Amino acid sequence: MRLFFPKQQLIFLTFLIGNLAYAQAPQKNIQSREQLWVSYSNQTRFTDKWGLWFDAHYRTTGNFVERPFQMLIRPALTYFISDNLRINAGYTLAKHYPAVGLKTTRTEHRAWQQIWWNQKYPGVTMLQWLRLEQRFLEKVIEDVIYEGYDYTFRIRYNLSFVIPLKGKAVVAHTPFVTVANEVFLNFGGDVIYNTFDQNRLSAGLGYQFTPHVSAQLGYTNLYQQLNSGNNYLVSHVIRLSVAHNLDFRSKSETAQK
Repeated sequence: MRLFFPKQQLIFLTFLIGNLAYAQAPQKNIQSREQLWVSYSNQTRFTDKWGLWFDAHYRTTGNFVERPFQMLIRPALTYFISDNLRINAGYTLAKHYPAVGLKTTRTEHRAWQQIWWNQKYPGVTMLQWLRLEQRFLEKVIEDVIYEGYDYTFRIRYNLSFVIPLKGKAVVAHTPFVTVANEVFLNFGGDVIYNTFDQNRLSAGLGYQFTPHVSAQLGYTNLYQQLNSGNNYLVSHVIRLSVAHNLDFRSKSETAQK
C-alpha cells in the first residue's frame, strides 16, 4: 500500500518548521549543554498483521556524562496495514532527573499513538512517522512534588533518510548514513508560552551487522523552548543506538507476499 502525499511538502515540511522556529523565536536567555544518549529499539513481527514495538533510552548531561538526565521505556502494540505502513499504540514511562542543586526526580506517564511508514528508492530509504502523545507530568514546584499532574498533548513529526554507503540497499554488512529532523509541538490548557517545543536535527553513521541488528553513532542538535517562553536550550547530543528487528512469521505467511 502506498501513501499519496504531496512529496515536496512531506520532504521539506519538518525542515521548514524547524528553520522558522529558529528565525521567529525571541533569542533570549539561550543556554547550551552537552548530552549523551544511549538507546535500544526493537520491532518484532509475530503475524502478518500484529507485532510489538519497544525502545529504551538512558541520557546523561553535564559535559556529556557527569549526571543522569532522563530515562524512558516505551512499549507499544503494532498493527501492520502493509509491509511499509503500520500504526502503533503504546505507553511511555519517563523519569526526568533533577538539575544541579535540585533533588526531585519527576515522573511522567505518556499514552501515545503513531502512524509509521517508509518508502524505498534505489540508494535511499525515506522513513516518516507522525506521533501524538498525551503527557501526564508530576506537579513539581520549587523542588517539591505536589498531588496531581500537569496534562498536555504533544505532536511529533519525524522525517529520516537512510543512505547505504555500499550498494543500493541497506542489507547485512552494509555501512550507511542517516539524516533526520523531528519537530515537536505542544497543545493543551497548561501550554501557555511554548506551543513550539523543540526541533531535533540529526546525522549519523551506522552499520547493518545482520539482517536483524544495526548500530549507529550520531550527533543531534536540539533546539528547545522552555515553558517560561523566553528561555531556550541548545543541546549538543552524541547518540549511540542499537536497533533489533525480528520477524516470527511462518514461511507460508511471508511467501504470500
